[in-house]
Amino acid sequence: VQLQACGGGLVQAGGSLRLSCAASGFAFGDYGMGWFRQASGKEREFVATVTWSGSSTYYADSVNGRFTISRDNAKRMVYLQMRALIPEDTAVYYCNLRNRYGNYWGQGTLVTVSS
Repeated sequence: VQLQACGGGLVQAGGSLRLSCAASGFAFGDYGMGWFRQASGKEREFVATVTWSGSSTYYADSVNGRFTISRDNAKRMVYLQMRALIPEDTAVYYCNLRNRYGNYWGQGTLVTVSS
């Protein structure tokens, strides 16, 4: 399993970013996918998840209404569109696959939101 996240960067508060995650090494269309984040000095936390078909999504309360998770099964990609960013969104964002074989993480992409 390989999960390659990209798209992070420095953005001002109120701005937007779109993260992308390229997946390989498994039957992508069979599994739900998620995004997590870890701020400096804090534990990794759930951000959003999308079902295998993309028909259902779930969000942490802290990002609900501002972030949108989506996927393109043909391209084996997962996206996280982030809007109205706030400094508290600053973190390393990780793409995640959890299935019966294990819990897999990408290398993470850093998002920094300046006030």
